[in-house]
Amino acid sequence: MTRRGRTCLRLAAAAGAFCLLSLSLPVAAEPYLAVRQGFKCSGCHVNPTGGGLRNSAGNAFAQNELAARRIDTGETQWLGELNRFISFGGDFRGSATFTDFPDAEDEDLAFAVDELRAYLDVRVIPERLSVYLDQKLAPGGSQNLEAYARIWLDESNRYYVKAGQMVLPFGLRLEDDTALVRQVSGISFDTPDNGVELGLETGPWSAQLAVSNGTAGGAENNSGKQWSLRGEHVQSVWRAGASYNFNDAGETERHLAALHAGLRTGPIAWLVEVDYVENRGLPGGDLRGWVGLIEGNWTPRRGHNLKLTVEKLEPDTDVDDDEQDRYSLVYEYSPFQFLQLRGGVRVYDGVTGNDAQNRRFGFIELHGFF
Repeated sequence: MTRRGRTCLRLAAAAGAFCLLSLSLPVAAEPYLAVRQGFKCSGCHVNPTGGGLRNSAGNAFAQNELAARRIDTGETQWLGELNRFISFGGDFRGSATFTDFPDAEDEDLAFAVDELRAYLDVRVIPERLSVYLDQKLAPGGSQNLEAYARIWLDESNRYYVKAGQMVLPFGLRLEDDTALVRQVSGISFDTPDNGVELGLETGPWSAQLAVSNGTAGGAENNSGKQWSLRGEHVQSVWRAGASYNFNDAGETERHLAALHAGLRTGPIAWLVEVDYVENRGLPGGDLRGWVGLIEGNWTPRRGHNLKLTVEKLEPDTDVDDDEQDRYSLVYEYSPFQFLQLRGGVRVYDGVTGNDAQNRRFGFIELHGFF
């Protein structure tokens, strides 16, 4: 069989497996949805900084606005609340991926369970004091991602304090941890840290200040700490914010600065983030670089979304010809509540001769959530 024939056979097998998954299994909110609706992260999520468990409004939105149609469940809808004290939810992601390296004789086709997560929010004192848990159950065994207590300091829920393990506030809260802005900054859903966060949610403003160990959830190994600061101003059709992160690791220091924004123009929701990275005290001298992302999300009709993303990385401003570009095109379809089907391609354009930086990647994914 020719290489092209093997490729077609593998793609057909991947599509067939994906269809079987779709028949046997029951969208995490992303920033573009908040931009499209003019919401803050807290509009749909229990966590004021976004991600994880959806609140009752977020679950109602998923059923009545996000999906192409709603399957009738009678007089009641799933809102995630067992009672006024306890709410829970979860996410499942399974995929088939296809990778083509420039000099490889065979393509790489793989099936995987990418994510199985469970969320629990125990409101010990409703609207004031709660304990939150985000547990990754698969793949690779159970792993705690977030476990913290949060207290609102006033009755109007403008100021809060969180303490425990949490995802740090920085940049856009993208669901895709493989995005270059998340990989370069090192701040993502997979790299929570132990510390304390102070938050402000008032009017159009949202701001957070966190102090943490700076070890991505590992044991403390130095006397320095990591400081994260994020602020954002949200309006109905646009938002703009900035973030700063400083990690004192003893002999080395890392400084991150970011500008991020969102804009809605008709049926298209835009996201932009630019990060500057500076590592000081390295054996070979200081290292400076930057990374950027532009994303457009077009919704031609309810339940459908076409996502185009352009990313650029300059890992070292003192080195020529080390830039990396990445282009992604993804189609998302939500046929009914709590189910999303996604498929897309990603093209890498990097240093000549580096196969990993010049590969082509495709995927189809099933995402179930509640």
